[in-house]
Amino acid sequence: MENTLLVALSRQMSLERQIDVIANNVANVNTAGFKADKSLFEEFLRTGAHEDNFQTADRRVSFVQDRATFHDFAQGAIDQTRNPLDVAINGNGFLAVQTTGGERYTRDGALQINSQGQLVTTGGDIVLGTNGPIAFQPTDRNIVISNDGTITVQEGTITQADSIRGRLKIVKFDSPQRLVKEGANLYSAPAGVLAQADLSSRVNQGFIEKSNVSAVTEMSRMMQVMRTYQQVASLMQQQSDLRKTAIQTLADVPA
Repeated sequence: MENTLLVALSRQMSLERQIDVIANNVANVNTAGFKADKSLFEEFLRTGAHEDNFQTADRRVSFVQDRATFHDFAQGAIDQTRNPLDVAINGNGFLAVQTTGGERYTRDGALQINSQGQLVTTGGDIVLGTNGPIAFQPTDRNIVISNDGTITVQEGTITQADSIRGRLKIVKFDSPQRLVKEGANLYSAPAGVLAQADLSSRVNQGFIEKSNVSAVTEMSRMMQVMRTYQQVASLMQQQSDLRKTAIQTLADVPA
């Protein structure tokens, strides 16, 4: 196959995967705590011909390769909900939660209390405190979550004394780009990536961090990618027509 078609095909493959990334971002524009993904491209050089009888080195052909995707951990907009169980993290920290697959990490602070009195995410994962799961009593009222994640309540209807139910386990990572996204909001830490206590991030009660995806930006990028894909397809068609014309001309032997 000619180099032109190979280069165009490599470009189309990378554009197709880029569209998948953008489409996932757009689909989660309203997902609380969602962090956008971005594509990373690089040039891949390869020799076009491999014969040994060239007197000079053959010029290498430049392909495009979508090397990887990376997480955009920029802070999302903070939206006030006035729900005492909602929290937004101001900083680089993550909430630690317990799932069936082990400990995971999230920025989604839309929390609630399950039937067992445990603090959980909207997906049902148990929110972890510094000493394990956080549980409430049926008579607890006036839940207050301080900036450092400490959760206090007033017990019953008579006592006015505050009782501590736990402190949110907020962690950070030296290499957050190595975190593996699971679904829309959960991250797992691969081997060698350790969660560390984050004492600098602050917790805002009654707020939710929205997705950091800009719908306008992502839709514009999708249109640009689709337009580029069509241009590459047109180039491949022109190259195919040129080859067909050349074959027909060469086959037209004079009488």
